[in-house]
Amino acid sequence: MSEVEKEKTSAEGVTPILYVKDFLLAKKYYTEKLLFELLWEWGRPPSFGCVRLDKVEIFFSEGGQGNPGTWLCIFMDDVDSYYERIKKLGAKIIHGPKDEPWGMREIHVRDPNQHVIRFGQGIPSREPKMEIERVPLDARIEKRLAALIADVARHNNMTLGEMLEETLLHSMEPLPKGGVASPHTSATHRYIRELRKKHGIEYDCHASYRFVEREEPSAKKTNAKRGKK
Repeated sequence: MSEVEKEKTSAEGVTPILYVKDFLLAKKYYTEKLLFELLWEWGRPPSFGCVRLDKVEIFFSEGGQGNPGTWLCIFMDDVDSYYERIKKLGAKIIHGPKDEPWGMREIHVRDPNQHVIRFGQGIPSREPKMEIERVPLDARIEKRLAALIADVARHNNMTLGEMLEETLLHSMEPLPKGGVASPHTSATHRYIRELRKKHGIEYDCHASYRFVEREEPSAKKTNAKRGKK
């Protein structure tokens, strides 16, 4: 292999260009039914433009650059929450939500130009069950935080132990670009933000270094008596 062939080529992403018969109709469907936002449009009247859903961008080209019936796949972290939201808005969902044998939970959505988008999230692999032994854990946790994690466990239909196992295992999995993996979907994070308000948790993730456990009233009296002696 030559030095030219070995030289690394930088590439940051890919943006699909979809043929649309009517730019304004395509823009309306994606922004009003699929929760995309319009980034920009070009022409008077516009015939080319860009819509975005979080970090995913799609170009529309009126009358050219492709054909009806293109398929795309967009990965997300909570396909069921997205499904419920766009279903209420009238999106044309033609498949799912369904767990697929290739490790994805998917919905398929068709747009006015017959393009189909597969929205999906990864699901746990179907590896054989792992027989384990669980043991009781003697632990004391900040009162408000204990109430929050109990609520999250119920929300996820898990036992408290199962939720803590999942959280701990994710916290030990570093991501390639820094940080660690989170076991929570965007919907669960939104729920947790509400729980923080409900339980009065105003401290951040590093606050545990400052925690000093409050003495029980009985312990205070005992210590006071000992001090007098």
